[in-house]
Amino acid sequence: MNTVDLNSDLGESYGSFKVGCDEEILKYVSSANIACGWHGGDPVVMEKTVKTAKTNDIAVGAHPSYPDLMGFGRRKMVLSAEELKAYTKYQLGAFWVFAESNGMEVAHIKPHGAMYNDAGADYNIARAIAEAAFEVNPSIAFMALAGSQMVRAANDVGLRVISEVFADRAYEEDGSLVARSKPGAIIHDEELCIQRIIKMLKDGKVAAVSGKEIDVTVDSICVHGDNPQALLFVQKIRENLKNEGFVIQPCKRQKT
Repeated sequence: MNTVDLNSDLGESYGSFKVGCDEEILKYVSSANIACGWHGGDPVVMEKTVKTAKTNDIAVGAHPSYPDLMGFGRRKMVLSAEELKAYTKYQLGAFWVFAESNGMEVAHIKPHGAMYNDAGADYNIARAIAEAAFEVNPSIAFMALAGSQMVRAANDVGLRVISEVFADRAYEEDGSLVARSKPGAIIHDEELCIQRIIKMLKDGKVAAVSGKEIDVTVDSICVHGDNPQALLFVQKIRENLKNEGFVIQPCKRQKT
């Protein structure tokens, strides 16, 4: 049976600031990466998102960030390994309370924004995040950019890896995501995105912005929840994946 996880970054609203359409998207994905309050999200939003995920039988994971609410977590910060570990544990702890009190397991951790991009390229950053998760609970999986330093660090620490690809982001030849500041970083053509996803799943290949095909491993596909077209997009992706014979389900969590 061909299976694949479909995930989205959710719970990023806070106060009177509204992001995305989480309740609708949670009907179509199989995993949710829920903001922990440092780039988006607040306690009320975290609680509501976890409850909605449980209602829809969705796996939940922590989505920690650099402490950058003003920049939505997309600004680079220079932090020591000690700081990174502490900041990651802090956010994991906050999220764990909401998951645990609602009878949910923290299935995985996935860094957000600049933290994600930095961890993908810098082994030491990735290692600090992986160590923090392992020390909290070694059964938590690391949702990591396919082929990146996050994969290497998680393997070295002993965390299970969920290799992630992106439906709506362009790739550089080294497998990193094209910076949002560059033209073409976000792919808006839904049909093209779907074609790319199917090729990644069937052939293990994706075309970089240069046109060169690069290798990718796919366990999970991300659709950004803050994309204005996210709901329609995730509906179409799910429909096409089913038509291609794929079963949408969360990556199985290891037993403790």
